[in-house]
Amino acid sequence: MAITKVWLNESENECSMCGACEAVCDAVFEVPEKMAVKSGVDFSAYEAEIKEAADSCPVGVISFE
Repeated sequence: MAITKVWLNESENECSMCGACEAVCDAVFEVPEKMAVKSGVDFSAYEAEIKEAADSCPVGVISFE
């Protein structure tokens, strides 16, 4: 199933602003201060990169469905 939603989930940890997500997939993520998910992006086109960014996030704040 394709990814349709990506968000910053700080319910347990806060974004450390390390920029790892942006380095993996700058088409979806940007880190001006805290990580932000860009709007208007077809997340299904970047499914592998989104999963890699979530897996590589040192504080585990990237969620998707």
